Order: sequence, then structure tokens, then C-alpha cells
Amino acid sequence: MSPCGSPFRSTCRSHLDIKDVEERRRKSGNVSLEMHDRQGLPEIIITSKDDDLQPFSETSLYHQNPSEARGLLPGAEQSPGPSPSQQPSPNHKADGKDDTYWKTHNIGWRLVHRRALFLRRQRLNDCALAVGIFGVVMMVMETELSWSVYSKSSIYSLAFKSIISFSTLVLLGLIIAYHCCEVQLYVHDIGAEDWRIAMTTERVALIALELAAVAIHPYPVGLLSYFKQTFQHNPARLSLSETELEIVLALPMFLRLYLLGRAMMLHSRLFTDTASRSIGALNKIHFNTRFVGKTLMTTYPGTVLMIFSVSLWIVAAWGLHVCERHHNYRDLSSNYMEALWMVSVTFLSIGYGDVVPHTYCGRSICLLTGIMGAGCTVLVVAVVARKLELTRAEKHVHNFMMDSHISKRIKICAANVLRETWLIYKHTKLSRERDHTRVRMHQRKLLLAIHQLRRVKMEKRILADQGNSLVDFCKVQSCRGELDSHIHILEKHVEELRDGFRSLMPLLSSTLSTQNSSIRHLLREMEVKTEIASAQDADINRSIPSSPPQFREGQLMLLPPE
Repeated sequence: MSPCGSPFRSTCRSHLDIKDVEERRRKSGNVSLEMHDRQGLPEIIITSKDDDLQPFSETSLYHQNPSEARGLLPGAEQSPGPSPSQQPSPNHKADGKDDTYWKTHNIGWRLVHRRALFLRRQRLNDCALAVGIFGVVMMVMETELSWSVYSKSSIYSLAFKSIISFSTLVLLGLIIAYHCCEVQLYVHDIGAEDWRIAMTTERVALIALELAAVAIHPYPVGLLSYFKQTFQHNPARLSLSETELEIVLALPMFLRLYLLGRAMMLHSRLFTDTASRSIGALNKIHFNTRFVGKTLMTTYPGTVLMIFSVSLWIVAAWGLHVCERHHNYRDLSSNYMEALWMVSVTFLSIGYGDVVPHTYCGRSICLLTGIMGAGCTVLVVAVVARKLELTRAEKHVHNFMMDSHISKRIKICAANVLRETWLIYKHTKLSRERDHTRVRMHQRKLLLAIHQLRRVKMEKRILADQGNSLVDFCKVQSCRGELDSHIHILEKHVEELRDGFRSLMPLLSSTLSTQNSSIRHLLREMEVKTEIASAQDADINRSIPSSPPQFREGQLMLLPPE
């Protein structure tokens, strides 16, 4: 809280400043309350997840008037009624929500409210997960105790089922609150004013399906009378009806464990980290349960598969044990370890046949276990293959060693070919007596050496083809880097040439203008000199007298003597 009583951190002004503002408003008459509020906007404070949230009431955030949402004027005292200086001008609308400033609220309030919704959604899912697991545990306890300690018509069974029903109602309320929080987040992100915009057909169908899956549980109401009527009409049919009804209502309660995946998503570092969410938004990646599951499978594949497989074995074995309880055969109902053995054998797709289910419920569980086991086996094979695969550096080292080994073998085979060729030539051309047996032996060795040389060359070619992927990738990367650097250099040269051309144009224009002016000046000087020369010639001609006819062109003619 600021000293002036405002919930925002801003500097307070004195009463004299407020009076000056009111006097200026009276003089101008055109300054609205919105402009005055924008001049005194409070400081925006953006907090992080590690900071403590300031306690605030959600009802006050939604139902406060625009003047209270903007904060009091600095230096003003809090009063139950609006002051005259805070009355809106006639140009403003009567409704505060239609105000432009109210629609574009400050970013600090929006971020704090969005983070509060995030934390509330996370807490709601945690509570829903705890209540769901509590209901599953109570269901398992009631099923086991009703089989060995008391009967289904006992008051203890009814008490356990009442507790399960109450936890189911609480869980339904928490799930509805969770989805309401998600709708608020969606409306807050898109800036909509009506929450019904977010209620699409797909969202409504998913919510209804989730509520229907969670609502299934052993109901306490009506079961006792149903059992009594069944016992009166057909006593032999009591155990079978009881078993079928209990299994149909109890086993689907394990579907509540989907909340564990949602909790893992909401508590994941990828989902809570602002930087990772920003990068994902830029790359159009949705941070949902599927993405978090893929990340966990990539980071910890063995741990995830082991936990999933063991959990599936335990749940399926218990369900199979419960389904086979009231059957005549006691191989699966008498011992839980027998059911666990059968589930593990079915999960691994072995099927010895020593233990088999006899009820449709047990057969359905074994069928689902076999399908899940096939999928998990494929995942295990993929994980093991990825673990056994060599890294890039190891592949480079392996290829280099194999290449050197194959090169040595090629040299050895080539030497064998030359040796056998020389021996054949020696025994056929250089020896006086040809030994055909020895010649045929060396010919066989020559053919064998040639085939070995061809085989080794083929192995080298195959090794080169296998290593081309890594080498080509490295070459492509290096060539790409060289091309990028070359293109950057060319761009710099082009920019320099462009700048040079830009500076050359005014230089050329100034040079041409200078040359034109100098040429004009020279022409004028030549004209002036010509005019002066012509004027001088005219003056000379006027000053020279007329000569007799004997004188012509400056030559003196001698007259003959008398």
C-alpha cells in the first residue's frame, strides 16, 4: 500500500496539487477525467512466481467500479462515496465496463490475476487427485473386508460405501471447479467478456465424459434391498449377482488415476517455466499431457516403462483376483500371487496355460493386459535399440578404424595377387621344366586372391555408404556455413558499392557542373579576345593612309628614271 492509501505503488501528491488540478480543469473545461487519470497512472509491477501474492478478494476484482479499479487519486483520502473531483465528465458513458481504460486494464493486474488462476487450477487438481486416490483406497478396503471379515449386508459395508459416495461427490465438485478455472483462464487469455464463448461442443463433451467416468462407484443406496429381494427369490444367485455388480461398479474407479497424469503436467518444469512456455508458443507447441509424457519418455524411458508396467500388473492382478473369487475353481481366487503370475505371463505374451480365467470379467482383464503388454514390449524394444545405438562420435571412430583395417586388407590382397602372378610367370616362363601341378596350385591361389580383393573392396564401398550420412551431414553443415559467410561478404561488398554509387552521383554532377562553367568561361574569354583582336585590326586599318597604286601589299615599287 502506498502512503496515500492506494493499492498501487505510486507517488502521492498534496492537497495543493489537487486544488491546482481542479482549477486548471475549471479553466479549460475540456479536460476529462480519463485524461487526468492517465496522467496519474500508477506504476505497473510485474511479479514472478517466486514472489508472494498480495491477498486480494476475487469478488472485489470483478465487482469493483472503474474508479476503484484504477486506484484513488494520489493524495486523496478514502471515502465511502465518490468525491466531486472523481465524478465522470458528461462525455463518459454511464457504464464503467464500457470505458476504454476498463477494457484495456493495466498489464500488471492481468498478469497477477492470470498467475492466481494458474495456482488455483493447480491446487484444485491436487485436491481432486488426493480425493480420487482416497476413494480408490476405500473401495479396495471395502472389497477385501466384505470378502473376508463381514458380508455385503453389514452396516460396515454400507458405511464404507457411503464414504466412497461422499468422496465421489467432492471429487465431482472439484472437477467442475477445475474446468470453471480453465474456462476463466481461456476467457482471460482471449479477452472475451462472456464465458459462454469458451463452452464449445468438444469441451462440453469432454467434461461430460470425465464426470461420467468419475461418477462410477459402488452406490450404497438401494443395494441392501436389492440383495434382500434377490436372496428371497433366488438364494443361490446371491453371490453371483453381488460379484457382478461389485466388479462392474468398483473396477472403473481405477479410471480416476488419469488425474495423476494431469498433476504431472501441471507440476512439470516445462509447464510452469515462463521461458519454455514462451518458446513453445513461438514454435506453436501446445504444452499438454501428451507433450509432457513424450518428454518424460525421452528423458527417463526405462523408469517410466517400469513404473507403468508394475502399476498395470498390480491393478490387473487385483481385478482378476476379485473377478475369479466366486468361481468354483480356486486357482486364481485363493492366492493373489497366482493372479499376478497369470497377468505377468499374459503381459509378456507367453501364455503357458497352467492358469486360465473362467469368468468373462477375468477374460476381459487378460485381454486388455495382453494388448497393453504388446504395446509396452514394442516400447521396450525401441528404448533398448536407442540405448544400444552408437553416438555420432562413436560412429566416426568406428568408421575410421574399420576404414584403416579394410585398407590394410586391400594392400594384403593386392600383394597376394602380385605374388601369385609372379610365381605363375616364374614356373611357366623362367623354369626349364614346367611343373603343371605347381602352376595349377598358384593359379587357384591367384583366383582366390582376386576374389578376396573384390570382396574387400565391396566392404569398403559399403562402409563408405554407411558413413556417408554423417559425413554428408557434416559437409553440408560446413558448406552451408561457408556459403553463409560468402553471402554476407558479398552483401557487404554490394552495400559498399551501393554507397559508393550514391556518393558518386553528386560528385559527378558537381564535376560536370564545374567543367561546364570552366568551358563557358573559356569560351567567353576566347570571344572577348577575338572581339579585342578584331577591334585592334580595325583601328590599325583606320590609322594607315591610302598608298599610290605602285605600292601594293606593303611592297615598294621603284619608278624608272626620267
